[in-house]
Amino acid sequence: MRYIFVLSLLLVSTFSWSADEKANGFVKTNSLGELTAWSSVQARWVSLDDFWANYSRNNKNRHWGTSTKYPDYAEVQEFDTFLVQTSSGTCLMEFFHTRWRRSNDVNRWDEKFNDYSGCANAFE
Repeated sequence: MRYIFVLSLLLVSTFSWSADEKANGFVKTNSLGELTAWSSVQARWVSLDDFWANYSRNNKNRHWGTSTKYPDYAEVQEFDTFLVQTSSGTCLMEFFHTRWRRSNDVNRWDEKFNDYSGCANAFE
């Protein structure tokens, strides 16, 4: 009976890991040591920058490009995207519930996006 329990536990944990790995926005390190994200739209692993570009391109709302200055508040709409340029890189932002947020905070992709490029200090 104890062996069946251990085997069941092993199967469940293996299944859970496999299922999460193919979730949109799941991040892993590839064989070259680079971070890659699973893109369900493209059904393949892509760089985090390509993941953001693909998300912005397929988003039905406006993408405001890249800048150190946020777009004029009066002109943006819910779900617009924007790459904010910080001293440490860029971060994909999304206008959600009347303010700019990191797209990862809106979409709940892998937490590793929060520390990638300029996202750690996107609000400074």
